[in-house]
Amino acid sequence: MHSNPYLQGNFAPVMSETNITGLRLTGRLPAGLSGTLCRVGPNPQYPPRDADYHWFAGDGMLHAFDIRDGRVAYRNRWMRTPKWRLEHAAGQALFGTFGNPLTSHPVTAGLCSGTANTNVIWHGRRLFALEESHQPFELDANSLASKGHQDFGGRLHAPFTAHPRTDPRSGALHFFAYAADGAGQPGMLAGVLDRDCRITRLETFRAPYASMVHDFLLTEHFALYPVMPLTASMTRAMQGQPMFAWEPGKGSYVGIRRRDGTQRSMRWLETEDCHVFHFMNAWEDGDCIVAHAMQSEVAPGWADTRGRMGDPARMVARLCRWRIDLSTGKIQRHYIDDLAAEFPRFDDRYATMPHRAGFYACHADALTRDPYQNLLFGSLARIDLQSGNRTLYTLPDGDVISEPVFAPAGPDAPEGRGWLLAVAWRARDQRSELLILDAENLADGPLATAVLPCRVPFGFHGNWRADPPPTA
Repeated sequence: MHSNPYLQGNFAPVMSETNITGLRLTGRLPAGLSGTLCRVGPNPQYPPRDADYHWFAGDGMLHAFDIRDGRVAYRNRWMRTPKWRLEHAAGQALFGTFGNPLTSHPVTAGLCSGTANTNVIWHGRRLFALEESHQPFELDANSLASKGHQDFGGRLHAPFTAHPRTDPRSGALHFFAYAADGAGQPGMLAGVLDRDCRITRLETFRAPYASMVHDFLLTEHFALYPVMPLTASMTRAMQGQPMFAWEPGKGSYVGIRRRDGTQRSMRWLETEDCHVFHFMNAWEDGDCIVAHAMQSEVAPGWADTRGRMGDPARMVARLCRWRIDLSTGKIQRHYIDDLAAEFPRFDDRYATMPHRAGFYACHADALTRDPYQNLLFGSLARIDLQSGNRTLYTLPDGDVISEPVFAPAGPDAPEGRGWLLAVAWRARDQRSELLILDAENLADGPLATAVLPCRVPFGFHGNWRADPPPTA
């Protein structure tokens, strides 16, 4: 039994690919809910080479739930990346964690270590799995067959964020990358894919220092790039120390530029050390930008440069409102919720615009001293960002809930009216379920539950694609 906590319990991988045409249902599926939920997460094909394997580094596996005609079907598929294929042929892990050359087999030198394990999106009628150190990995949108990393006509030769953002006005997908000029380097990149997956803009710029930049922000007129002291260093990695480590005292920065401006016009605003893996949304309010973030004081789950883990209480993220004054350059940050939480979502139709409804996974009860357990949430929340009112749905003790994905009740439904889809881990039964909840009435519990006979290992992100309306 591997002692690494990221390989135990429901962190552990599943070893089979499954097709289930009809899951057992309890409750009743909403009549207007028809489409596909795709989720992705780490699922290492072979035992890792590194004793300090990190959850973020496992081979990607896609989990698809097709909901239509009163039924829920389930499929899971490994991402057959170049890494996966090479290791599958060898029958063993060959790449070190994050492709670390110190722990990788010599045969991997110069080869792609991409895992496609962090997020999955539809854009331009195409399906992509994302992981922030490599290009998007395309899947057949119907069969889920792997189609490979994409360079979009030979134009993209750098990594691509796991968290691009769509402008609902234009339908364009805005993206960025850190380490654009090599691992552990401060070069970054920003670009735009139009509705048809053609790159219309691609520029590079330099961050104040090299760090892991997991998410960014988009408003109607601005793009914002946060750089926080979860630093990256290839020198450290080659000395057997962490590639990524928390390095307090470096300060946090936000790079801001107008979307129609050049990278030379970037302004870097500084604030105190903090960490954010995920932002909810941002919009403009006069001369200010308002954003909501899951902010912690120390990066969750990461040691410092000497390998020491920090205080688990300071690693916990909570919902925080940022107000960035573009006239003075000041960044005000204050927590608006006291629950430990992560995976913030909202009604994506309101991206870059003011909105009221926010959703996230959270802890309704006290935390433990175990930072790994604090990554596992037992409740879902809906918050009114104007009033601060919050409602919860909480699972039985020991069960774990995923990121909630919002599906609107229709293209013209009011903001926040629709359903939340989330995968629950049932610890007692050692299996998973898909929960479908009324997004305006969380406390009432699931409207419907699709029961799997198997596990969906703990993962990261997913998205919903509604079926097109029937033609007349």
